[in-house]
Amino acid sequence: MADRVLSTLTARETIQRMQQIINGPLLEQIQQLANLGQTLSDPNVWDGNLATRFRGDWPQQQQQLRQAQETLEQLRAQSQQINQNIMSAGGNA
Repeated sequence: MADRVLSTLTARETIQRMQQIINGPLLEQIQQLANLGQTLSDPNVWDGNLATRFRGDWPQQQQQLRQAQETLEQLRAQSQQINQNIMSAGGNA
């Protein structure tokens, strides 16, 4: 285990920017993709051989989008917690 505890201004700004991206446009855009994919998975909206293939693949792809959202949220929370712990250890909390 390392003895060094460091959170530079660059690190704090980077964590904050990551959180802004994850909480804002990135999660929203992933949700929009999921909504659009759901629309395209309706045979009354889009049909044909390749559309049928899309529909067959969609449940797995939709699950992967959900997993991406969960992973990003974990990344956001983990980076925030680590930085908070570092700042507390350094007496900067």
